[in-house]
Amino acid sequence: MKSFEVNFDGLVGPTHNYAGLSEGNVASLSNAQDISSPKNAALQGLQKMKALHDMGMVQGVLAPQERPDIFSLRRLGFSGDDASVLAQAAKTSPAVLSACCSASSMWTANAATVSPSADSADGKVHFTPANLTNKFHRSLEPETTGNILKAVFNDDNVFAHHLHLNDNDHFGDEGAANHTRLCSEYDDAGVQIFTFGRYAFNRSMPMPVKFPARQTLEASQAIARLHQLDDSRVVYVQQNPAVIDQGVFHNDVIAVGNQNVLFYHEQAFLKTDEFLTELRQKFSGDDLHCIKVSTDDVSVLDAVNTYLFNTQIITLADGSMAIIAPMHCYQNERVKAYLDNLVTQNTPIKQVKYFDVNESMKNGGGPACLRLRVALKENELAAVNPNCVMNDELYTTLVGWVEKHYRDRLNFDDLRDPQLLVESRNALDELTQILNLGSVYRFQR
Repeated sequence: MKSFEVNFDGLVGPTHNYAGLSEGNVASLSNAQDISSPKNAALQGLQKMKALHDMGMVQGVLAPQERPDIFSLRRLGFSGDDASVLAQAAKTSPAVLSACCSASSMWTANAATVSPSADSADGKVHFTPANLTNKFHRSLEPETTGNILKAVFNDDNVFAHHLHLNDNDHFGDEGAANHTRLCSEYDDAGVQIFTFGRYAFNRSMPMPVKFPARQTLEASQAIARLHQLDDSRVVYVQQNPAVIDQGVFHNDVIAVGNQNVLFYHEQAFLKTDEFLTELRQKFSGDDLHCIKVSTDDVSVLDAVNTYLFNTQIITLADGSMAIIAPMHCYQNERVKAYLDNLVTQNTPIKQVKYFDVNESMKNGGGPACLRLRVALKENELAAVNPNCVMNDELYTTLVGWVEKHYRDRLNFDDLRDPQLLVESRNALDELTQILNLGSVYRFQR
């Protein structure tokens, strides 16, 4: 039976703005308070989705969250009608209002951890939404994320959906940004790699000192249990605390994998040799490619600034692989030279394709942040909500939807505008009809 790795990209929300909310994310902090373009951001994301579809990939779409999050503002004590809630928050707690307007759900690599049926004991595809407890603005997402995932993967005979982990930093979970899966073919049993930043119940173990380690070992272990994974095919590895302190807030900023390729920086992991030994022991087959990028070739700073590792590696129809990279990689001489040389080497990676996702990059996320990878067999793909799978007609419809509803420019003062809330809700209500999601948002219930 044929299998696919489907990339489900998140649509950028109507309140896409640069608030600098993410401590440890250098790009997010450095562009705080810049004027954003929600329309350009959404169109750039859609162009990337359409390009991958045109390359023969199966490409999916995930809806954004409702923002401003009026429910959370009311929960925090702001009262009255919606306009009053926004006015009060803007006057007395602008930072809270900013957090409740974040469009960070666009980075669907943080939406959930996904395990394919080939790896789970019950033969189902498992989803656990990330709780994202380390950042308040992201901790608002899991409930709606779960609703959206259930509306897209809506066959209980094929898909298993779990509640996000306990809302506590001991079980801090950042989703697929700290998880990757290696295999020979997508329908083969694979090795799932859970990268964590710290031990929640043992503070004596190594951890960063400047920026937070968002993922705990205990959260990763809990997800492996929920997804019914065999311990013999799971690897836990700690991220290097020193690179977290250099702005590598998620592992996908310093390493990425696809099928039998692990592409990583030599400083990515705390105990690299032990990790690679265990990985090779648990990987089925002798075709594993571990591609190490040395600091001499690419510094950690260049990796963070260009998101060399926050690229997508995809398998093309001919079996070769291509890297989907942001234009920042093309514009950096050292990174561009490294990639030019990489495609000439004896690895499956034979092409690099560059995309303009600058609006996302400025807010702290590259191409890999924009997608959630889901390995599916043919019958499982057939069970996916077909309205959420990219084709020419859907692309045209979504471009028209963005052009109709999104603003060209957005600054902080716009977030208090009650009309922005009306515009956002109208847009999302129409989107749920386009994607046939049903009532996934609180304002629809």
